[in-house]
Order: sequence, then C-alpha cells, then structure tokens
Amino acid sequence: MNIDLQAVATALAAVLALPLGLAGYRMVKGPGYADRFVAFDMLTAVGIALPAPATGATGNGAFLDIGLCVALINFVATAALASFLKRKGRGP
Repeated sequence: MNIDLQAVATALAAVLALPLGLAGYRMVKGPGYADRFVAFDMLTAVGIALPAPATGATGNGAFLDIGLCVALINFVATAALASFLKRKGRGP
C-alpha cells in the first residue's frame, strides 16, 4: 500500500483552513475582548497544527521547530494578555 504523503498533507491543510477562517472571522468581528482573545488562541493552535502535515510531506523536520516556537510565543502572549485584562477589570 503506497500512500501519497503530499496529497494527504494537502488534504489536511484544506481541513485546517476551515477553523482558521472561522477563528479569523471571530477575531475580527468578536463582540468583546474575551471573544477575540479566544479566537487568537484558536488561530495559533491551528498555526501550530499546520507544520505537522508539511513535515510529513517534505520530510523536513524544521517545520516542527516552527510549530514549537509558535506554541511558546502563544503561551507567553496568552499569559500576558490575561494578566493585562485582569488588571483592567475586563477579565474573569
């Protein structure tokens, strides 16, 4: 059984395009800061998931390093924005 990894990676990227678009829409149109913040987290989660199919298709492990860096930046940004919103009195 021979599986075409490029075709699988393309299909996975197409599947990930839907949540990427929906989260982008919510980030732009969100009624409040919390909605936009959750949409930003969703965008970065999908951004972390996108390098995995690229790595499988190309065999280049550098794409996984990109995903790891995005995950670390997302964690720091989430903590900083949550702290900021809490100080402003807009968060939980």
